[in-house]
Amino acid sequence: MKITKIIKKRNNQYQILLSDNTSLSFYDDTIIHFNLLAKKDFSEEELKNIIKYNNDSSAYYKALSYLKSKLRTKKEVITKLKNLGYSEDIIAKTIQKLIVQKYLNDELYITSYIADQVNLTLKGPKKIMQELVKLGFKEDLIKSYLNKYDKEIWQEKIEKFIAKKIKSNHNLSQKLLIAKLKTDLINLGYNSELVGKIVTSIDYPADDAILTKEINKAYRKYSKKYKDKELEFKIKSYLYAKGFNSNVNISDYID
Repeated sequence: MKITKIIKKRNNQYQILLSDNTSLSFYDDTIIHFNLLAKKDFSEEELKNIIKYNNDSSAYYKALSYLKSKLRTKKEVITKLKNLGYSEDIIAKTIQKLIVQKYLNDELYITSYIADQVNLTLKGPKKIMQELVKLGFKEDLIKSYLNKYDKEIWQEKIEKFIAKKIKSNHNLSQKLLIAKLKTDLINLGYNSELVGKIVTSIDYPADDAILTKEINKAYRKYSKKYKDKELEFKIKSYLYAKGFNSNVNISDYID
């Protein structure tokens, strides 16, 4: 079998025309590796080896294309290549090549990911850890990079979160607000002991001003439908749901 024509295409590929009118597409490193030139003869067995080598190259270039848009994990690249139908053997070779060439770099990925989460989100260390574990990294490796961030950084993030929530939750009692803050911060991945310490050290708005506002709000809402004891019950139920002490004299707060 003989090559009759070689046509350069885009994306590191060449179209190869054979003497039996077969048309094949090979990557440039396949052309170079087998020294494929016009007029060159090769056997059916040699062609099989060339196609196999090119298939390996195909997985590599597909992975490179996938890595162009942003940093990817080894797990993500493996999943991508599996979905494209490549064998485990070819995927393993491709991954090793990408690691050697620094296209897959655990240290770079983890440090960049943590920096983005610390600077651009409200997430705490435990949440960041969980997300990186899901991406295929080991806990010990993640911890070694998370430990580079001082306790003061997480403390500052907690304090900023609390200040923001105090402004947006101006209708809750201190008791309910503190409970909500603790729950939210722990769900965001912060250490419960640190959260408890900071949350209880903050000066919160006095309940009286909020209580007056909420009682009058409830009064305007329920007085249209209820009277006397029934109205009082509705208002006190409303206060209880907001975390206030419902054992108050409602009339003392009505404007």
